[in-house]
Amino acid sequence: MPGGSPADAGAPWLSGFSAYLRALEPLAPRSRLQYLTDQATALGLHTAAGRPVQFIAHTGIVDYESHIFATGEVPTRTEGAGARHDLYNALVWLRWPHTKARLNALHLQARTRVAPAAGRGPQRDAATLFDENGLVWIGEDIGLESALRDFDWPTLFMARRAELPGKVRIAVFGHALLHKLEAPFKGITAHTLALRMPPDTAHESVDRALAATLQADTVHARSFCPLPVMGWPGWSSANTHPQFYDDAQVFRRGRLRQTRAIIGDACIPSSSMASGDAMQTRDGP
Repeated sequence: MPGGSPADAGAPWLSGFSAYLRALEPLAPRSRLQYLTDQATALGLHTAAGRPVQFIAHTGIVDYESHIFATGEVPTRTEGAGARHDLYNALVWLRWPHTKARLNALHLQARTRVAPAAGRGPQRDAATLFDENGLVWIGEDIGLESALRDFDWPTLFMARRAELPGKVRIAVFGHALLHKLEAPFKGITAHTLALRMPPDTAHESVDRALAATLQADTVHARSFCPLPVMGWPGWSSANTHPQFYDDAQVFRRGRLRQTRAIIGDACIPSSSMASGDAMQTRDGP
């Protein structure tokens, strides 16, 4: 990966990103920005305000989200600290353009709903959380989705393990999540949003559906289900052994039936996360 150690472009979580990673690998920093912008132009990427997306050198722009919305310019570090993080953010723009534009617009909308003295507000925090650490669950099996929402890891990863490849597709959205997965560890936990669609749905349709799902009136942190991603079949060779899931610090149980009756399909972990891999929200990539 540019800006640091090469990523394993064949890793399952890099599906949809691998070709970009290989093309970026030999390029100089300025050329990387031009390559990313050329790709965005070829794909016809725009912000919700209709501005063509382009990637520029990060020059300390303070109001990151407003700048992107108004100009289409995505500040991107290509050297030093933060380079890999920002480049993954750029790749997510190329891969999930409708959802990235929607999240950018949500930040601007949320500002009109919260007094400055009240801070960021829960909607902006939720939008940032998913932008940084989001994972998309694509499937129609209600039982498997319920196991996810109920933190029922024995059902999801053991009893029904063989069904997962045919009934559910998961896809990484969060750029910070992609960055962490360069050096995988057991406790990595994604904030997962379930879409009830056939798992073989074309990616562009998934992107459009995901963007439509993220609405200012409904998006909140409890919309997202914690999923310890190294437990997913094929993501770690160690998870072929049932003992892998005995680690209660990673595969925690949440508050189940009593809270489901109150909030329906929302996910409520027993603490702020279902594993120890906490995420902090902030502006910018």
